[in-house]
Amino acid sequence: MRTDGWAEDGFGKVADAFAGVLAGQGDGGAAVAVFLGGRPVVDLWGGVADVTTGRAWERETATVVWSCAKGLVSLLVHRLAQEGRIDLDAPVAAYWPEFAQGGKETVTVRTVLAHRAGLPLVDAGLSFEDVLAWEPVVTALAAQEPLWEPGREYAYHGQTFGWLAGELIRRVTGLTPGGYFRELLGDPLGLETWIGLPPGETGRLARLIGPAEPSRLPELFSRMLTVDGAIDFPGIDSPRGYNSPALLAAELPGSNAVSTARGLAGAYAAAATGLDGGPRLLDEATVTDALRLRSSGPMWPDGLDMGAGWGTGFTTSAATAWSTLGPRTFGHDGAGGNSAYGDDEYGIGFALVTNRMVGPGDDRAQRLSGALRDCLG
Repeated sequence: MRTDGWAEDGFGKVADAFAGVLAGQGDGGAAVAVFLGGRPVVDLWGGVADVTTGRAWERETATVVWSCAKGLVSLLVHRLAQEGRIDLDAPVAAYWPEFAQGGKETVTVRTVLAHRAGLPLVDAGLSFEDVLAWEPVVTALAAQEPLWEPGREYAYHGQTFGWLAGELIRRVTGLTPGGYFRELLGDPLGLETWIGLPPGETGRLARLIGPAEPSRLPELFSRMLTVDGAIDFPGIDSPRGYNSPALLAAELPGSNAVSTARGLAGAYAAAATGLDGGPRLLDEATVTDALRLRSSGPMWPDGLDMGAGWGTGFTTSAATAWSTLGPRTFGHDGAGGNSAYGDDEYGIGFALVTNRMVGPGDDRAQRLSGALRDCLG
């Protein structure tokens, strides 16, 4: 399968690894981008963007990057904290008064970002239309009682993370997380990344392809990812799934960001080093605080261990199932093989995006990160 794009001298191993990724994944396509010191050094793509039409993956092709959205939302919250507009250890209710219900009065922002708030599910029985409308979801979460004493246990807040952190952003800035991302980063830096895809950008969208053998998810995970059945996951051919224009146009900031590899890598380059000579979004102290391990190991209620480790919002190098460069790597992966991170020690912004979902054992991001480590010495 042909690879298009370029890699600067010294990054040939990344190009070779990407060629191997494309050759080994069958149908579908992918792209990888790397920034070093705020400038692009790798921008590669290849494969098929839409297997139903045969449309090739082009430089401007974007795809759903799933939970990589959580990393973008975390960038926004940490920027607000760095500016003194949010105190990570203050109660959520200080910014969102309606949240002080059902025993959640003392739940802090950091507790939410560490997946420890006790709200991994929305139990209000919402419809698909409710989920796309924002207000019904955040109203339900504000009224809901936590499933455990907040802070004592943790479980991955697969969808609710985005609405909880996103409503905090909205209360502080007056903008939805997708709107604030565009104002802070997307528009000034020209990043091809959206939480809530504008109608004018749908022509660049890759069509998702599901895994050959769909994963059998535990009940809690299934309820998390589908918002208790309101949406379909991955819903490849469903009007309530992740190829649905209606779903992608809405803001589900835990799961439905759409991006090119270049856009995601650029966002992390901006955070880690600054982009194209500009100031860095997150300073060293902010990153250090974000990386302190807050949640890992067996999750509530049945002891499932995903091999993941979270700091305050970001996945960290403590995650055995995640590809990193070292202890200063911060970011988030996404379903189906997508991965994005920054590293201020190495000066890196990295992203792999793909429309070909692969099940357990997917090592595409790990192979590319390993090649990148080799190039960096």
